[in-house]
Order: sequence, then structure tokens, then C-alpha cells
Amino acid sequence: MPVAEMLSIGALAARTGVSVSALRFYEARGLLAPLRNRGGQRRFVRADIRRVSFILIAQQLGLSVAAIRLALDGLPQGRTPGAADWRRISGDISALLDAQIARLTRTRELLDGCIGCGCLSLEKCALYNPGDRASSYGPGARYLAGDAAVAAERG
Repeated sequence: MPVAEMLSIGALAARTGVSVSALRFYEARGLLAPLRNRGGQRRFVRADIRRVSFILIAQQLGLSVAAIRLALDGLPQGRTPGAADWRRISGDISALLDAQIARLTRTRELLDGCIGCGCLSLEKCALYNPGDRASSYGPGARYLAGDAAVAAERG
């Protein structure tokens, strides 16, 4: 692609509404792979406009940087992705969204019960976590994380 047809980082930022520092962050995380001109300046292909748009949408959906990178790895470098390219990665993203929806639904259901209990303490909770036994499974909200061992213990 002729250098004249490529975008500087400032031009990509202006076109996508994303800050230059965010574009550098995306590059550092492997989400974008700009070329360098003789002076070492970043140059982006026009297809990167769509890649940045996809990153923004994926972030709004709550996907992690690792999940976004995995999805983008399925897209071609150096050319604008076509409908077939997007269809190929949409199945993986749909599966991630389904898992996220299930996790959020489970969290909502457990949260309603927990708030109704009134104890407001997992260390004292007689219903979900008597004696803080979930702490043996590691840090964080083990029940909400959906750990199989914790779920089996709860019956």
C-alpha cells in the first residue's frame, strides 16, 4: 500500500474518536499492528479504522483485552475484513456473550438473595458462606464466580 494512503496515528485518532494514547495502548496489547515509515512513525492501514471500531464495541460488551485480541487474531492483517471474516469471529464472540449473560443472571439471582438476608457479611453469612468456607477456594467472590467445587459444596 502506498505510504500516502496510510494513516498517521493522529489521523486514525481523529477518524475513530479514540485518543492517541489509547491507540498506543492497543498496539502495546497486540490489538493493532501499525507499520513504521523510514522515520519510525506509525502508519496504519485504512482497515485499522474498522479494527478500532470493533475494539470499542467489544469493550462496551465487556470483553477483556485478551478476548478482543483473540477475536482480532482471526481477522486479516493489511486488508479490510469482509463479511465472511466477521462471520467467522462472531460465533466466538456470541459464545463469550452467552457466558457473560449466564454469569450476570446468576449474579443477579444470588445478589437478590444476599441482599434479602441482611447480614451484609460473607464472614457471618449463614446462608451462602457459613464460617467463610469459600475463602479456602481463593480470593474474590467464589460463589458468584461459579466455581464447580464451591457449587458442589453448597449442594
